[in-house]
Order: sequence, then structure tokens, then C-alpha cells
Amino acid sequence: MAIVTDALVLKVSDVGESDRVLTLLSSDLGIIRAFANRAKKVSGRLNAGTQTFCYGSFSLYPRKDSYSIDSVTPKEVFFGLRDDISKLALGQYFCSLALDLVPEGEPAPDSLRVILNSLSLLVSDRRTQPFLKSVTELKMLSLAGFAPNLVSCGICGDNPAGDVVFDADGGRFYCKKHGREGSELSAGALTAMRHVIANPVDKIYSFSLSERDEALLSAACETFALTHLSRNHKALEFYKTVCPSRGAKGE
Repeated sequence: MAIVTDALVLKVSDVGESDRVLTLLSSDLGIIRAFANRAKKVSGRLNAGTQTFCYGSFSLYPRKDSYSIDSVTPKEVFFGLRDDISKLALGQYFCSLALDLVPEGEPAPDSLRVILNSLSLLVSDRRTQPFLKSVTELKMLSLAGFAPNLVSCGICGDNPAGDVVFDADGGRFYCKKHGREGSELSAGALTAMRHVIANPVDKIYSFSLSERDEALLSAACETFALTHLSRNHKALEFYKTVCPSRGAKGE
């Protein structure tokens, strides 16, 4: 019996002359692998729905350790990512985060929503790229069980009004007076991190930051991500070679 699930294509690998193997992020099934016969053929019925970044409704037949795709109805293909190399690279990084953090075979509706929302905002330029990168990194890590403890200083329990130091390894922040090493966080950046961690997915993008706060948030979230991810992210390294020098909208 076929299983129907909404899913995003995270990765595509060619098999032979005409077939593809897809890695999907499914709302119901988490990370899964699915085979698409004859999908490489331009005239094939599966061609349009089996490309990276395609989000659609997939009809799947279970196999031993994977699935085969019977049909797919695309809902969104995020064509705008291909018009800008930095957007394309950042979108690929978002997909790599999902590949690293979402478990196989377990429902992942929130993780799917994060990636879809971030891709949509990236295409539309409604948020800056550093903003989206930070929010996506932090929320995906939090959903995977790596949420930092940002309630109060990890040493004295205070909640200072000024800048603090964020310890990515320990997932805590400290008052500057304690002399601990780590990423500098302004009060605005710290508040933003708390907002992303505490709120449901549809609320995590609803704040704005000064340029300084955004830069501090970006540095802290990237350090936190690289500390807790299980592998090096070539997609991130590539993005950093092509990303805009500043976070202005549309750059």
C-alpha cells in the first residue's frame, strides 16, 4: 500500500542513465531515501518533482530500507534560489543541517516547517541572509535536543543588561566580569536567541535587530552549530565564500 507524505527534496544522486535516489525530509517520516525510476528523463513524469528544493506530496511504496516513488505533486520548487549564488548556497546549507540533525524514520513536522519557511523568506528577501542563517541554525539544533540554557549566567545566576559571553561548548552564557572566553553577545542578540528557542516555528522570525546585534547573533549561532554538528559542512564553507559582505536585504 502506498504512503502519501509531504516532503522536501534535500539531496539528489543519479543512478545509472535514467534513475535518481532522493533524500527527503518528510513531515511524517523524517529523513528517508527514495528511488525515482526514469526521473532523469526530461519527459519523465517524475522529473520535475525530484529535483533539489522541490517540496511536494509524494506517493511512496516501502522497500526494505528505503522507498520507491510512485508519483509526486510539486507544491513549491523555490526557483528563486537559482537566480542568486549566495541564496543557492545558503539553501544548500539549510538542507545539510536537516540531513545532519533530523532522525531517520521519525516524524519531523517542525523541522520541515523551519526549512520551508527559511527557504521561502530567503527567496523573497523578507529577511537578511545572516538573520535567516542564525535562526535556522539555532532552531534546528534546538529541535534536535541541543538547545542552550540561556535563562541566567552559568556562574552567578545574574541576568545582566549589557553584553555577555556565550560558551558554545557548554551552551551557557556568562557575565563578562567572570572573565570566561567565548562569543560576545549583546543584550539584543541574547534576547533573540531566547526568542528563537522558546517560540513555535511560525513565531521565530518575528523580531528585528540592529546591524551589530545581527552580526553578534550570526557569529554565536554559527559557532554553536559547528560545535555540535557531527561533520564538517562543505555547504557552509561554500556559502561563506559567496555570501554578501553585509546583511542588507537583497544583497
